[in-house]
Amino acid sequence: MNVTTLIDATSATIIPHGEIDHTTLPKLRAVVAALPRDVAEVVWDLKDTPFIDTAGLHLLVDPPPADVPPRRATVTGMQSQPLRVLRTAAELFPTLEFARLLPEARQHEAAA
Repeated sequence: MNVTTLIDATSATIIPHGEIDHTTLPKLRAVVAALPRDVAEVVWDLKDTPFIDTAGLHLLVDPPPADVPPRRATVTGMQSQPLRVLRTAAELFPTLEFARLLPEARQHEAAA
């Protein structure tokens, strides 16, 4: 898997090119861990990610290791399969933060 990382001040955009599964999860976690400590927000741009499994869900909401600062995560560019997986996870696990990652949640935040 190739990964593009763009950093703009305290925000980083990470663009994985390929599927997110348990094989690619360690590389993506390493990319996040290597970000500068002052990066407070990570935008996952999934425009080049046609498929995610539960590893992708863990990547988006699991707390970071103790040596990595917590960061706000957002998701953009979701194709149909990742969007369907995220919506299903939000319905099945309402106490987790999957729903806040959905495009409709961001539209609601912008309107408020």
